[in-house]
Amino acid sequence: MAQHKARTGWFAALLALLAILLPADPLGAQEARFGSANMAVELVADEAPRPGEEWMLAMRFSPRSEEWHGYWANPGDAGLGMTLDWTLPQGWEAGEPLYPVPQRLTVAGLMNHVYKGDYTVLVPLRVPAGADIAAAAPISLYAQYLACTDKVCVPQDALLRIDLARPASDARFGSWRADIAPLLDSEGSFALSGGRLRVAIPLPRDVALADPHLFVGNLDLVDYAAPQSFTRQGDTLVAEVPLGLGEAPEELQAILSFGGGEGIRFTARAGEVPTGGTPVATAGGDLPAFWLALLGALAGGLLLNIMPCVFPILSLKALALAKAGGEEGAARRDALAYTAGVVLACLALGGLLLALRAAGEQVGWAFQLQEPWVVVALLVLATAITANLAGAFELPGLVVRGGRGQTSSFATGLLAAFVATPCTGPFMAAAMGAALLLPTEQALALFGALGLGLALPFLLLGFVPALRRILPRPGAWMATFRKLMAVPMGLTALALLWLLWRMGGGAFAIGALTIAAVVTLLLAAMLGGLRGASSRWAAAGIATFLLIGTGMGMQYGFVPRAEQAGDSIHDPAPFTEQALAEARAAGRPVFVWFTADWCLTCKVNESAAIEREAVRTAFARAGVVTLRGDWTRRDEAITAFLTRQGAAGVPLYLWYPADGAEPRQLLQVLTPDLLAGLPGDGTR
Repeated sequence: MAQHKARTGWFAALLALLAILLPADPLGAQEARFGSANMAVELVADEAPRPGEEWMLAMRFSPRSEEWHGYWANPGDAGLGMTLDWTLPQGWEAGEPLYPVPQRLTVAGLMNHVYKGDYTVLVPLRVPAGADIAAAAPISLYAQYLACTDKVCVPQDALLRIDLARPASDARFGSWRADIAPLLDSEGSFALSGGRLRVAIPLPRDVALADPHLFVGNLDLVDYAAPQSFTRQGDTLVAEVPLGLGEAPEELQAILSFGGGEGIRFTARAGEVPTGGTPVATAGGDLPAFWLALLGALAGGLLLNIMPCVFPILSLKALALAKAGGEEGAARRDALAYTAGVVLACLALGGLLLALRAAGEQVGWAFQLQEPWVVVALLVLATAITANLAGAFELPGLVVRGGRGQTSSFATGLLAAFVATPCTGPFMAAAMGAALLLPTEQALALFGALGLGLALPFLLLGFVPALRRILPRPGAWMATFRKLMAVPMGLTALALLWLLWRMGGGAFAIGALTIAAVVTLLLAAMLGGLRGASSRWAAAGIATFLLIGTGMGMQYGFVPRAEQAGDSIHDPAPFTEQALAEARAAGRPVFVWFTADWCLTCKVNESAAIEREAVRTAFARAGVVTLRGDWTRRDEAITAFLTRQGAAGVPLYLWYPADGAEPRQLLQVLTPDLLAGLPGDGTR
């Protein structure tokens, strides 16, 4: 904000200087003061004027070389818009100038709205119904404007006249009209919230947007150089732009660029702006950025194999590793089956995430773990797999020896990907955030790359014999190993039970445990040797009755657990954008962290770094305000904020310096020294 003030203040001073230098009565001067050598301009009429009708004039600007450019009405962070002083016959009125779609020019971090090459501005004149055209005096226009290169700016001016007795038409006028951004026939709506301008633009869904950008005509209302985001919801396009220093307007004037010089102009008034929708890529042709995101997704998936949150499924991976030995063809088939399971699960979860967001839901990565009944299903599955590994029975597709090996590997891959979704690593966070802003096909490619990275170690084992030779040979040890691996899977079940208690209270957690126990006992009876069809039907009936009764009791006994400040030594306030704005307005540094009870990476960071006495002391000494966003249950406001930060999920850690500078997004692996050093970090 301070930088923005400095930018606009310098050009306000330049404007004041020009006002002093210009003659007091420019139209009385014999010629323009500065001339138009760097940016020539001519005034051209569209045929002859008619009484009672609108008459269009064109100002055709022509730079002397390609390095010079002119400016839109709102020049952006730098430059000046033109001013026009008309001398018109009695009763004639000049309307607002009409511009083509501007171009973006960024110099030293300053975003300018410019025109390079020849361009035309149209100005409508309203001719009174009883005007005597033949007797009317000539029209005069004194125009002041700025011509710039990337290194120098020169004020220009011109004194232009049209003789109404001999107004010549120009064959170029048709193409000039076509260059002007057409006016949208419907008004939009806008809202200012959370430090952002949100604009709903009525735009048919079939309008192609190669590289959209919103040029806001209201001076200083937005941060011109800040990234913009766009979402579609049916025939409405929603644009979001960070706010600048300007006051909230009664009416918004803007041009929406589609990319490639095409666009529309529109007006908008304060009103409702929808949330959700399908993200629109703002740089669809930026293939290097997409390939970097693709590599990030691959690396993030690979790192999931060593992240703490993936440890509970290492038991299943270890069994898959053991089975990878033996005949080469079987090893390759197992590796491909496991990879197919992982990639399919990631694509399915990613596709569902994109579909929900397109339908208006504010969801992010690992959204399924925000639903208590999904966690109940995971608890049932983890309990059953624990019993399976302990030897109580053999689940089809999860056996160690014999049976259909590819089915087992495929099922293991599905489960591995599903349980790994709460995690986001250093590379994965940026990639998943990009997936929410890219077209569907590119977003799905990122989800597929994530799955491929997660499965890559097993894929290499299946196709590289040298790696398989370092594994122990299959044998009797596998049965013992399988029982040992029941321990981490049992710990996973306990963690899920704790999560259910956090989400819905003690009664809900006990009910979920009852369901898990009934299902496990039923599987043990059915697969562990229960004889006779009548016995199986009786067991199934009793189990069904218990499950329905317990489920109904859980539904009524669900008590959402409120977040308590005492859960942290920092006594953080719950995150809201208003709380963040108030803390920043008070000139205090702010540390914001976003977490969830199902995110093991979050819990490791909190235990190892955030909840440390040295960090609390450093924060207290510097007067740091701490805010915590709990994303355990779905929260649309937090989801929207995460999306704007380019994050698809948690954890997310932000540091806001006291001097009002831009926030710093911290790494997803924290240390106490890093946090304790933030208040004294002169580099932000």
